[in-house]
Amino acid sequence: MHALIEGLREARAFPHAIGPVRVVETHISWVLLTGDFAYKIKKPLDLGFLDYSTLALRKRFCEEELRVNRRYAPQIYLDVVAISASAQGPQIGGEGTVIEYAVRMRQFPDDALLADVIAHTDPGTAVWRRLGADIAAIHDGLPVAGPGHEDGRGTPGKVRDAINQNFRQVRPYLREGADIAQLNRLEEQAWQDFHRHERLLWSRYASGLVRECHGDLHLGNIVLLAGHALAFDAIEFNPALSWIDVMNEMAFLVMDCESRGHGAAGFVALNAWLERTGDYAGLALLDFFCAYRAMVRAKVSVLGAGRPPLASGSEAHLGCRRYVALAERYTGTRRPFLAITCGVSGSGKSTLAEALAGEARAIRLRSDVERKRLFGLAPDASSRDGASAADIYTPAASARTFARLAELAGEVIAAGFPVIVDATFIRRAHREDFRRVARGLGVDFHILFCEAPRAELERRVEARRRAASDPSEADLEVLAAQLASAEFPDAAAEPETLRVPGGGQAAVRELLARIGADAQQRY
Repeated sequence: MHALIEGLREARAFPHAIGPVRVVETHISWVLLTGDFAYKIKKPLDLGFLDYSTLALRKRFCEEELRVNRRYAPQIYLDVVAISASAQGPQIGGEGTVIEYAVRMRQFPDDALLADVIAHTDPGTAVWRRLGADIAAIHDGLPVAGPGHEDGRGTPGKVRDAINQNFRQVRPYLREGADIAQLNRLEEQAWQDFHRHERLLWSRYASGLVRECHGDLHLGNIVLLAGHALAFDAIEFNPALSWIDVMNEMAFLVMDCESRGHGAAGFVALNAWLERTGDYAGLALLDFFCAYRAMVRAKVSVLGAGRPPLASGSEAHLGCRRYVALAERYTGTRRPFLAITCGVSGSGKSTLAEALAGEARAIRLRSDVERKRLFGLAPDASSRDGASAADIYTPAASARTFARLAELAGEVIAAGFPVIVDATFIRRAHREDFRRVARGLGVDFHILFCEAPRAELERRVEARRRAASDPSEADLEVLAAQLASAEFPDAAAEPETLRVPGGGQAAVRELLARIGADAQQRY
């Protein structure tokens, strides 16, 4: 195989012009970077969990890699090409005897991986929001696990086996007493949590929420192209790793963002995913899956370090320690709160709620989204167009919406997460209803009062209407009606009211301090 790779460094091996060929080698493949295109060739290996040992198997898994990855990044994954023998050497797309296969991809810049991008700059909230929404859309169309799969893929038993494998494979690499004691505590907690969640895991399996997912959704497998984050390199070689609960998939992204110091971004993506899927019930499993994913990364840290045990203070040892510590933090408890926004359309409620939810590792519930969901509409669908046209803004519809928001807030807080309800709340009675909800749940209650000059409100509402890119359907007429009838909070009568101090990150930081939300207390 090495002779093949060397032969493919020559320009004559390709049916197109190339630059200097660079070869990137992993433990299971070679990737040839030619300038415009990249060619991924699988190594002839049988590692138990992966079998590329024959040409037929390598062809099959090249085709599988193309199939699963075109769901996420069709712009990158192009086709599978044969590599043939010739008198001049190996030829891609030649007419001789086929000696190998490769996945042909469009090459992207070396520094485009999201893991590298965030080390130098902030790609912006819109990137994370769109990533979460895109993953939700992809998840919606994925094949569903079920009784027809004889290998039991995606069942709670497979989850149990994966948890066991993590601890079994990490343990031989640790020799310090404190490390071993921490691993033992974490393993015991993992089994307690598994048994506590087993019924829910089975319920979600039966409900079709175990699907053929990406399986390896961390920031090293997401590329930023033209401001759009695209996942790639999905797992094709082992169904036990890719047929998983969709919340398990999102947990990997959330955990990886947290591990890199960008936990707020992970929650922006998570909230966008939740808005599209409505899978708030799955939040009861998020920390369980995040702890599992942190242990996966701990395992990866040690398995490439040679024979066990690890040398104390080595890069692999410190990496393993870091992920084990993160896994243990996911077994702790948060301090949930219930916050509601208050303000007319265009006052900045949604922007504030999104940013604050990220920094506080909270779940944002949007009235515009949940109202539409109650009437069978997608977040970006219009309630006024076509066969789906309906009046979803009647008093009765609003009552249903606020009741649903209260129900969801209770469900999310019971799962251990703070909640920010993003709605106008310009009726005193609605604020009082949610004050009672918070009191009944035993959590702190906050009213985040957003204001702006009328001219600015009108400018924002009209710009949003023209862009047609937001779930809100408020127009200038709606804004005028809100301003005419609003019952804004009085600080004396509603002492939980916090006036938003301006805008941007400064406002978010001040609000975090004032409501006592400290993401670092948990993570």
